Amino acid sequence: MEDLRRKSNERSSAASQAQREAEDAMMACAALAMSYKKEQREHEDTKAELKRLRDKYDYFWPRKIMMLFGAPGAGKGTQGPNITNTLGLPQLSTGDMLRDAVAHATPAGIRAQDAMKAGALVTDDIVIGIISDRINEADCGAGFILDGFPRTIAQANALDALLLKTGERVNLILAFDVPEEVLEERICGRWMHKGSGRSYHVKFNPPKTMQLDGSGNVVKTTMIDDETGELLYQRADDTKEALKKRLSDYHSLTTPLLTHYSGKNIVKPINGGLQINQVTAAVMSAMSKQNMKH
Repeated sequence: MEDLRRKSNERSSAASQAQREAEDAMMACAALAMSYKKEQREHEDTKAELKRLRDKYDYFWPRKIMMLFGAPGAGKGTQGPNITNTLGLPQLSTGDMLRDAVAHATPAGIRAQDAMKAGALVTDDIVIGIISDRINEADCGAGFILDGFPRTIAQANALDALLLKTGERVNLILAFDVPEEVLEERICGRWMHKGSGRSYHVKFNPPKTMQLDGSGNVVKTTMIDDETGELLYQRADDTKEALKKRLSDYHSLTTPLLTHYSGKNIVKPINGGLQINQVTAAVMSAMSKQNMKH
């Protein structure tokens, strides 16, 4: 009798344990379902907000499609991020877009990689394909800034044709103009830290250890990175001789492009020789609705 009672208790205990496990499993499934529904609602809310923002931009104004032109040292590297921070427009570098397309193995990226492996140039139509893919991404919904493209009239015509497919066009070009002597001072005074890319300047941002000799020239051994104590270096093209060649190339390439776009009343000259805050104010004014009417 005792044996029967014991077996009955064991069966009852096992049944209770099975019931508890079933209840726990059901609770876990219910919690998972609730979590999934919550994430789905949040995802739908995010999509709806993105659509609302895009509809707003589409209704009230076209995307800001901008270009920055300026010689080396003219201030594009400073003002580009200012525009991005103010308007949320991504600054699109041809080199960065090319690397991303190759890394993600997009069709245009694969063509570019094949060309590079064969030792050939990446053709304009491949670059246009990469740009076409990039400007259709969500972060370009309100517009974008092209940096380093176009470089030739053929590229400008190809870009114009691409944008025309959606009824768009470049609607603002900021042309930074800086006297050559100012460019020389900016460029030839730059020193770099190789590991981090930190930038110093003998006049505007010298390292703490910088010393000058009796003639007022920098003592190279005193140009040391503030953070690591490592020696700084000057880029090979940050010299007077290299700058002359770079300026000649820039003017020969850029002048025809500015002429190409000048008849559309979208080129806004910016005096890049002013103080940074003054240049920033001029940039913001040029981007205003009033000044972008054309």
